[in-house]
Amino acid sequence: MSSYKVLDVNDDLPIRTKGKVHSGKVRSVYWLTEQDSVRLIEEKGYNIPKDTPLALMVISDRISAFDCIWQGENGLNGVPGKGIALNSVASHWFKLFDEAGLAGNHIVDIPHPYVWIVRKAETVRVEAIARQYITGSMWRDYAKGVRNFCGIDLPEGLEAHQKLDNVLITPSTKGIITGVAEVPEVDDVNITRQNIENNLAAFNFKSASDIDLYEKLLTEGFKLISEQLAELDQIFVDTKFEFGYVEEVDGSHKLIYIDEVGTPDSSRIWDGPAYRDGKIVENSKEGFRQLLINNVPDSDVLLNKDRMDEREELAKGYKLPVDVMMQVSDTYVGIASKIVGKQLEIPSDPRQEVIDILDKEYGLID
Repeated sequence: MSSYKVLDVNDDLPIRTKGKVHSGKVRSVYWLTEQDSVRLIEEKGYNIPKDTPLALMVISDRISAFDCIWQGENGLNGVPGKGIALNSVASHWFKLFDEAGLAGNHIVDIPHPYVWIVRKAETVRVEAIARQYITGSMWRDYAKGVRNFCGIDLPEGLEAHQKLDNVLITPSTKGIITGVAEVPEVDDVNITRQNIENNLAAFNFKSASDIDLYEKLLTEGFKLISEQLAELDQIFVDTKFEFGYVEEVDGSHKLIYIDEVGTPDSSRIWDGPAYRDGKIVENSKEGFRQLLINNVPDSDVLLNKDRMDEREELAKGYKLPVDVMMQVSDTYVGIASKIVGKQLEIPSDPRQEVIDILDKEYGLID
């Protein structure tokens, strides 16, 4: 199994681009030249305005947790199959959202399981978070006596991992919002609906009614995924969606889903039988976080934001055993295969496959 090559570095592919490659924790974005965007829209018949800027989004097999990237022994600097698992799951849900008439998304083509061609969107600066259970950071705060979350009051007497009466929408900031008195200038800070209503422009919303729309798309998307997972006896615990505006062929601006949805990275998914048994079995990245907490010499370094420098040092030097990385691979590939209804094939050399397809079928390799 460990003979797999992982795609750990994904921002140095020989793709013809306009400007610098934007390298995120897991995905890298290559903006195509105007000529290539126009050519592909024409050649491939994408149903978007002819002058829409296109980008290639290449996912890696890197794994991040606690704001750091983690590595394995023997040069296994990623989790085999993780990139394919995330992309397959997200595009599966996007397709079902389309069929249910919810909203479109930013993907216009999937050349390879590691690669999406996406259209440019104006990003809404809100991490749209929905929760059906009280767990994780919300439970930790609740246990300390916090009862108000993002402007929503929770009752007394809740227990860890308990199902909530309603799906709660608990947004946070995407990036650092500046110049808004009631919102601290830090990334990923909890906000209320009122904060957004009072500062539409700061959060990049075009109208107040679009707040209703994002909440509708979030709750209906959550419900759809939750029902589908229930059929697999899996529990959709909480998730994060992102939204943005795109211009359609008729010149209108539409709010759509962007980034990824319902993946084991952006959501918590619990095993149903184990939950009924009083145990929590994570089929998501949360399992990897717990693994790290149990494996590193001093778990406070991971949990204490004031020790970020030490945490970054630790992540640079710390190597996880190969069998731990493979355990994480089994979790990701296992849940993804269940969701999409077929066993995912992990390519033996993803990097070369990606380059070959983008060269032969898309003419994007220099």
